[in-house]
Amino acid sequence: MIVTSTIQDFDALHSCWEQHHSGLAWDCVFTIPPWLKAWYSAFASDNLYLRAVTEDETILGIVPLFVREGEARFIGSPDICDYQDFVIAPGSEHAFFSQVLDRLPQDRIESLLLESVRNDSPVLSTLVGLARNRGFSVSCIMRDVSLYLDLPPTWDGYLDKLSTKQHREVNRKLRRLEEGGRVSFRMIEDTASIESCMDTFLPLLRESREDKAEFMTNQMEAFFRSIAHTMAERGLLRMGFLDLDSSTVAAIMCFDYAGTVYLYNSGFDKRYAYLSVGLMSKVLSIKDSIERGRKRYDFLKGAEEYKYRLGGTEIPIYDCHLTLKR
Repeated sequence: MIVTSTIQDFDALHSCWEQHHSGLAWDCVFTIPPWLKAWYSAFASDNLYLRAVTEDETILGIVPLFVREGEARFIGSPDICDYQDFVIAPGSEHAFFSQVLDRLPQDRIESLLLESVRNDSPVLSTLVGLARNRGFSVSCIMRDVSLYLDLPPTWDGYLDKLSTKQHREVNRKLRRLEEGGRVSFRMIEDTASIESCMDTFLPLLRESREDKAEFMTNQMEAFFRSIAHTMAERGLLRMGFLDLDSSTVAAIMCFDYAGTVYLYNSGFDKRYAYLSVGLMSKVLSIKDSIERGRKRYDFLKGAEEYKYRLGGTEIPIYDCHLTLKR
C-alpha cells in the first residue's frame, strides 16, 4: 500500500469532482470545487493548500485549505460557508487523516483552524482522536446550530409532521396571505434570468433586516452575484419569488444539490410584514421542494425562531483548533 498526496489547483480539483463524484463524499454544496473557487477568488490572498490524498492511485480524499501565517483553514469562511469539511471516500477516513497529519508539519503548517464543522463530520469522529493520540493539542467548541427538515413525499405528510399548533399557524398564514391579494410563487433557475433575479433579490435582502444590510457590502454583493452565476451554470441555483398582485414582496436564494435544498438567504418587503411574506416564501419553497422529490430542506446556520416553527431539527456546529506540535 502506497499513500501519497499531490498538490492540486482548482482546475485539477474540478476534474477530480467530475471524475470521482460517486467515490468521494462531495455531499455538501459548500465543499464542491465551483463553490470553493468562487469563494477563494473573492476573498482570499493567502497560500492555497489543495491536496488529493491517494492510495495506490485511488483517491482517498481532498484537503481544501489555505494557509495564513502557519495556520491552515478551510477554503471558506463561517459567515458565508455554513458547513466546511474535508472530502473523503467513505471508509478511508483513518488512512486519509493519518496522511494529512504526517504531511502538514512537513509543510511547516503549525496549526489547523477548522470552522463550521457539523456534528457528523469525520473531523470529530476520526481526526480529533488521531491528533490526540499523536500528542497534539485539540480544542473543539460548539459555536452555533443549524436546522434541517427531512422531507416526506407529500405536502400533507409535511403538515402532519408539524405539531398541531405549527400546522394551524401555517394554514392560517397561508389563508391570510391569499386574502391579501393575488398570490403567486415562482422558482427561477434559468441562467439568462440570474442578473435580473439578483437585481430584485438583493434590495429585498437589504431591506428585511438591518444586520443583513450591513452584511451586504459591495464586496459581498459581488460575491453573491458571482456565486449565483456559478451555481446557475451547473443547475444548482433556485431563486424563489413571492408575488402579491403586481409586486414582488419576498425572495429566497436556494441551492439544490444531491437531494437537499439549502436555504442560503432571503429578504422581504417590510411593508407586507403583516402578511408574514418572509415566512410564507419559505413555506412555499418547502412545498416546492417536496413536489420535486427532494429529501431534505436545510435552513442552514442560525437559531432563528421561524426554523423551529416550520419543524426544523437542530444540529450543533463546531469549531476545532489543532496545534500540530507536541
